[in-house]
Amino acid sequence: MKTALIIGSTGLVGSKLLTLANARSDFKKLFAIARKKPDHLPKNVEFVDFDSGNYSIPANVDLAFCCLGTTIKKAGTQEEFLKVDLQMVVDFAKKCKTAGIERLAVVSSIGANAKSSNFYLQTKGMMEEELKRLDFKRLVIARPSLLLGDRNEKRLGEDIGKIFNKLFGFLMVGKIRKYRGIDAEKVAKAMILLIAKGERITITESDELERIANGM
Repeated sequence: MKTALIIGSTGLVGSKLLTLANARSDFKKLFAIARKKPDHLPKNVEFVDFDSGNYSIPANVDLAFCCLGTTIKKAGTQEEFLKVDLQMVVDFAKKCKTAGIERLAVVSSIGANAKSSNFYLQTKGMMEEELKRLDFKRLVIARPSLLLGDRNEKRLGEDIGKIFNKLFGFLMVGKIRKYRGIDAEKVAKAMILLIAKGERITITESDELERIANGM
């Protein structure tokens, strides 16, 4: 039985991950880092106040999941976007490493590349490279495509993408299958399975995340 820590637990993937992990018998305790305490936390989930980044990692945690992420539109500027999707993620990973946590799973993005001309994908790629340098015993990088599921906020670009995926997703086969939309719950399922065992660093893209989740 393991103790797990989740940051970004109120987001689309993070909330699914918290629910799934809480339902599993192999997790004895969960810690959820968030800016605001949810109204109804399960009894074996303990809230950790994010407090503008001034949080501490609880003792005796075995696994950590990072589901932090925003959009440039919501962040307001590229600099603010970097603070969330790069700096906060790396800061969390470093705190986990210092606390002795050996396994980390993080949500990135399909197409992440530190050398990309696309700012969003470049940021995700830079984040991945920083985490690789921390030398975790097990690092899982999940690269989903368009995330499907109900958010607490409206994202016009995602809504348009979901319509496109619904109409034409079945045409995306072979090498482009990985660009199909994927349900956030399947991403969470795959992350839980992948963090348990395997190579030191695993980068898993959308189509493979779905295949793994479907076998859960």
